[in-house]
Amino acid sequence: MAILITFLLGIGNFALHRAVMDSRHPLLGRVPWFYHHLGGHFSLAVEFLMLLATLLFAAQSIVWAPICYVVYSMLNSFSAWLILSGRV
Repeated sequence: MAILITFLLGIGNFALHRAVMDSRHPLLGRVPWFYHHLGGHFSLAVEFLMLLATLLFAAQSIVWAPICYVVYSMLNSFSAWLILSGRV
């Protein structure tokens, strides 16, 4: 069950990440150089590696990793909402 929930959260995180990248928000111009490396795909690769690591930990029945990913997803959703709604 932890693997399924983590996978679904990962899909949501990728969708939010892409939406924020496509928003052309002025805040994105102030991020470090490595964010723009490879046309923004570097940050998507980091997102994928985090999801992969969490899925591997969940497959080994390590409970803290999916819990941390849920917290990360909540923070990611909140920050994406702030950016996409124009509150920041």
